[in-house]
Amino acid sequence: MNVANHFSTPDLTLVNAHVITLDPLSPRANWVEIRGGKIASTGYDRELNKPGCGDARIIDCRGMTIIPGFIDAHIHLSSFAESFLTTDVGPRSDVRAISDIQTKIRQLSQESPGGTWIRCGGYNEFYLAEKRHPNRWDLDSASVFHPVKLTHQTGHAHVLNSLALKVTGISKDTSDPDGGLIDRDTRTGEPTGLLYGMGSYLSKVVPPLYTHELDQGAELANDELLSLGITSVQDTSSRNTIDRWRRFRRWKVRRYLKPRVSMALSLEGFEGYRRREFSAEVIENCLRINGVKIIVDETTGRLNPTQNELNDLVLTIHRSGLQAIIHAIEEAAIESACSAVEYALQQLPKPDHRHRVEHCAVCPPALAKRLASLGIMVVTQPPFIYYNGDRYLGTVPEMQLKHLYPLATLMENGVHVAGSSDCPVVPPNPLIGIYSAISRMSKTGEFVATTEGITPLDAVRMYTDYAARTTFEEGVKGTITPGKLADLIVLDGDPTKLPLDEIKEIQVEMTVLNGEIVWDKNGLANDPSFHIQ
Repeated sequence: MNVANHFSTPDLTLVNAHVITLDPLSPRANWVEIRGGKIASTGYDRELNKPGCGDARIIDCRGMTIIPGFIDAHIHLSSFAESFLTTDVGPRSDVRAISDIQTKIRQLSQESPGGTWIRCGGYNEFYLAEKRHPNRWDLDSASVFHPVKLTHQTGHAHVLNSLALKVTGISKDTSDPDGGLIDRDTRTGEPTGLLYGMGSYLSKVVPPLYTHELDQGAELANDELLSLGITSVQDTSSRNTIDRWRRFRRWKVRRYLKPRVSMALSLEGFEGYRRREFSAEVIENCLRINGVKIIVDETTGRLNPTQNELNDLVLTIHRSGLQAIIHAIEEAAIESACSAVEYALQQLPKPDHRHRVEHCAVCPPALAKRLASLGIMVVTQPPFIYYNGDRYLGTVPEMQLKHLYPLATLMENGVHVAGSSDCPVVPPNPLIGIYSAISRMSKTGEFVATTEGITPLDAVRMYTDYAARTTFEEGVKGTITPGKLADLIVLDGDPTKLPLDEIKEIQVEMTVLNGEIVWDKNGLANDPSFHIQ
């Protein structure tokens, strides 16, 4: 039995449950005792001292499953909040063609005064009938009196109509920004409206949403996260500066956003960090900084940043004590990330650095071995297999497809792997991620690199204790262990034992964060029939 201090009455005890603690010293239990926002003890009925004593609230879980709260290790909170305030034109809506996008824009233009920005998001050209990106002229046919910004599902591409291009100062004479690409008509050189890798540029020239709108979006995002059992998130936006940090802090203080937040800084934010702008504003176990985001890609046809530039960036982050959080999708980018970390370790050896590669989508075994040898962690997105599997099968070359999101290969070679959603790229439901990690099956039933499937227990760990380790927080969360934070969830099924097809249908019945019941799907906490007196 794991027992903490029994001299005070627990705040909450959940009994008659199937508890998967993920604690190797005591992996199973059927009750959990919570006191002062922390796990006080776990065990079995015969070990529980005087159940129902004092004024403790004791809830009978009637055989439901309890696991640690989910941790989404790669999410974009501001974009997620904004997604509740913009019009969805993605494959999960009723959009099937560019004409459907145009219809939605026309409707919005009729409801908004001229000159008002129209924002739509989530489109994916693969799932459009035309199999291409929309362009400025497509959007112009829907509205010429409103600047329109259409955002790709990945967030890495945008389409502007002609008025939006004019307002943002993008013309035939505009040079491509660093790391960005303005798509142009091959005959005239005019921008087509399609912009790659220019999110940072647009964030500076497109008017932001009002504060009260973003606050509303944060509350809606909060409800969604808690309903899915997500008690911690790691925000990895490449635009996280002191202003974004203060927004998150306000959301936390006002309880618009309850899950715990670890934030990766942008390179601009990192400069502010080095000037100690953030030093007095960390909220213990609630809002913290863990690293610096760097995007390594080939948008312009060559790696950006260059290897020497990346080496210098990673070394500077390494010396600061923060983690380098490197966005790298394909082999060349991942190899570049490995070389940069190797360079930093040669200059300043540090065995437990926990630098990370985000995504790591195409990774053959030799590269997995190199990641492991350097101690680089991987934060990846299993639900992409479920939501994008058909697109991968139709567009990814066979030589890459067999190494796509290679969870088993990474783990077998000793790489520490955490799970995430990259939300709002796909919905943040961890149980879809867990299902995908095991099944390797798309939403339509197609299999993608089936040999890369992992065990149900490893899949659950990717969203709990493995994710906690990626931010050096395994000592305070990720398992149901006495002394750790009381973040846990009650499920109506056991993801480690149910038939595969049923895993993605599991529902979160209750979410407990810091010992507080913050989500209660069916009102168990207030149903007297579930209480033990």
